Amino acid sequence: MKLGYLVSPRTVRKYMRRPWSGRPSPGWKVFLKKHARNLWACDFLCVRTLSFRTLYVFFVIQHASREIVHMHATAHPTAVWVAQQLVNACYDRDPPRYLIRDRDGIYGLEFTRKVRNLGLQQIRTPVRAPKTNAIAERFAGTLRWECLDHVLIFNERHLQKTVVEFAAYYNRYRPHRSLALRPPCAPSSVSMRPTAEQGITVTVHLGYTLRMTSFLQPVLRFFRTIHQASAYFVIYWLGIRK
Repeated sequence: MKLGYLVSPRTVRKYMRRPWSGRPSPGWKVFLKKHARNLWACDFLCVRTLSFRTLYVFFVIQHASREIVHMHATAHPTAVWVAQQLVNACYDRDPPRYLIRDRDGIYGLEFTRKVRNLGLQQIRTPVRAPKTNAIAERFAGTLRWECLDHVLIFNERHLQKTVVEFAAYYNRYRPHRSLALRPPCAPSSVSMRPTAEQGITVTVHLGYTLRMTSFLQPVLRFFRTIHQASAYFVIYWLGIRK
């Protein structure tokens, strides 16, 4: 050895990594496909309000059916709050076997304890590997592209109502290519379109609808542009002050 220590061949064999001679372990795609019915995924989504506050949306999605199991918004997420949301998601249904989540620090000891009490096995995604939780990441993008980008959020209550209505639409009406263009929770006899009795009047891209008249769309885009410009001005002004 270059350090001047004499090491016997037996010690070298003890600590040397040996090549695996057994069957290779299944890949990540094989695991997701095999356990899709017993697999949930959870994640957070950040939303900026009209008054520049940051709110957080926590959601749980089922892998096999793409059903949104639970969704809730808050301004101050904690480990205790996240653990209680998971308990609420399992209130009226059997918990799955696995739960996929990222390595966010919000999942603390209280969350781990609750997960263990529910009989779930946590699967933490690797660092900087969002594709391992692709279904949850895709829903976060869908929620933003099809809903939140078309609504000016005023406060936490407004955000909660908006995401709950979108989750109901997502589960009952929105088609999925992975489900042969069927919604997650709709029976075979239900219509693919929302009915007029639901008070939905304006259709935006990908079929999602909002409770507003068509002439408000340019006004909404104008206020969103003003809001973004104000945010950039505040950031620039704070940079000058420093």
